[in-house]
Amino acid sequence: MAHILLLSAILLATIPGFIAPPVVEKQPKPVEDTNTGEDTDTGLEYDRYLKEVVSILEEDEGFRKKLEESNITYIKSGEIAQHLEMVSHRIRTRLDELKRRELTRLKELMHAKMQAAKAGDSPDHLPDFRQMVKHIGHHGEQFEVKDLEKLIVQATNDLEEADKKRRENFKEYEMEKEHLRREKLKRMTEEERKKEEEHEKELEQKHKEHPKVHEPGSKDQLEEVWEKTDHMDPDDFDPKTFFKMHDLDGDGFWDEEETEALFQKELDKVYDPENPEEDDMVEREEDMARMREHLDNDVDTDKDRLISFDEFIKYTKSDDFDKDDGWLEGVDDTDNFTDEEFDEFVKKYEQKLKDHNINKDDLKAAVNDLNIKVRDAAKGPDGPMTAEEIDANIKEKVISLKTGNQPPPVPVDHLQPEQGGQQVDHMQIQQQQQQQQQQQ
Repeated sequence: MAHILLLSAILLATIPGFIAPPVVEKQPKPVEDTNTGEDTDTGLEYDRYLKEVVSILEEDEGFRKKLEESNITYIKSGEIAQHLEMVSHRIRTRLDELKRRELTRLKELMHAKMQAAKAGDSPDHLPDFRQMVKHIGHHGEQFEVKDLEKLIVQATNDLEEADKKRRENFKEYEMEKEHLRREKLKRMTEEERKKEEEHEKELEQKHKEHPKVHEPGSKDQLEEVWEKTDHMDPDDFDPKTFFKMHDLDGDGFWDEEETEALFQKELDKVYDPENPEEDDMVEREEDMARMREHLDNDVDTDKDRLISFDEFIKYTKSDDFDKDDGWLEGVDDTDNFTDEEFDEFVKKYEQKLKDHNINKDDLKAAVNDLNIKVRDAAKGPDGPMTAEEIDANIKEKVISLKTGNQPPPVPVDHLQPEQGGQQVDHMQIQQQQQQQQQQQ
């Protein structure tokens, strides 16, 4: 796993065993260890290509050794790529074939996107092939030094942007949520509106009634994990043992997923997935990511998006480790958008609906109808719906909503990158919450 750290400076979760970790004695895994051993999806469009390149390169002992001897800055800059010249002919041949497959995939994807754009009468929004091949050299079909350099630099840049994009998407999610809430109130009578506002206040108050949430990474917080998750003696907390127990793949580092796993007990204090009307699971995901960022800021001194064994032990000896000021950076404790940002969002949101001649009530009804069809697709009398049947249903609903043949706009990008670059589907979470409410 740690070889991804050195190859892209931030991708440790991809393939295990590339860089030798510090020599540590592994401890038994905690009872609640849910690690499946599966590779982590980086969330990158070219995730598979990246993993396959790394998997092939790790087979070359010479390149592997050079990687072990290199520092993070040297790797992140892409300079490590020049050592591709020293790998065996067999490895280079396999990389050539891999590049040819990736170029073919990209060309097919480009063709599909162009067809979709033309079908939607959107010539001004045709995809740019240059943007699609930033991670790969398109000068030829041979895998050259430039190909590896571009892959490393692009993956590093893309993943370093993941948290920024996640925050922007979450901001849009919160603004859409607030806008729809206000629109709902506008359609009510004065009596209905008063009753609804009282209900909202009641839910908000219940949401805030929970045990104290510890500061992420504080001694109090980690000791609670030690006792309640790991089922260890509360009077015998040992930082070294704790680190090893939560280093689930034994590579000597905590990656983003391993770090975020430490905060589940804290998040459970605030968010109950069985109570979606009161607790928003999208907000839980955002709080989890913010907790991880908070701990990284305190512990990850070399800023490689990983917490090493040495970094953690050094942190536990500092004064910051003993301080617990509580969780002050959560969704409930911060302003997630400004009035100006909200006003601008509403203007664009309404304009999109207007441009596509979609009535808001019709849109809401159509989306709800599609949600029900998707939910019931697997349990109908004729068996699961095929991809073609689902596609036909969607097209039929779109055509009934508007004139012309452009697809209606998605008001907000519901897909948000999370830890380690993975995606969180806001729409899916909302649908699950609605279904639970209906069942109740």
